[in-house]
Amino acid sequence: MTYDWDLIERLLLEAQASANQPYKPRIYAEEVAEEHLREGEPVPGGIDHFKRVGGDLEGVLFYGGFIEPRPEELGGTGRNFILTERGARLLSYISQGFPQHETFRRWLDEKGEAALEGEVFDEVAARLEQQRPG
Repeated sequence: MTYDWDLIERLLLEAQASANQPYKPRIYAEEVAEEHLREGEPVPGGIDHFKRVGGDLEGVLFYGGFIEPRPEELGGTGRNFILTERGARLLSYISQGFPQHETFRRWLDEKGEAALEGEVFDEVAARLEQQRPG
């Protein structure tokens, strides 16, 4: 199994921007699925499945140490998040504006579901950092 990195990028961006509003991963997933369809890309399992995956990814990102509850003084509502340092690194490396994002996504895909386990991600990120021009 591999992850939909466009969806994860969107979930991380929304967590980053969720001050004073609830985090809605199923809605974001539906929007990403619709974008895929407009671009002629497949949506395995259909939109409803993609929405479930979006909801599940909230837990994966939380337990992997990529997001954490947003503090009240930063707009926390008890139902939203901020990125951790690990989450900010993931967002940076998978963002389409990052020159090596396709390589990094491929390396993460090679790890399968384990790619979003914190320690596994850290190993892959270290590999990328070693190969970046200094």
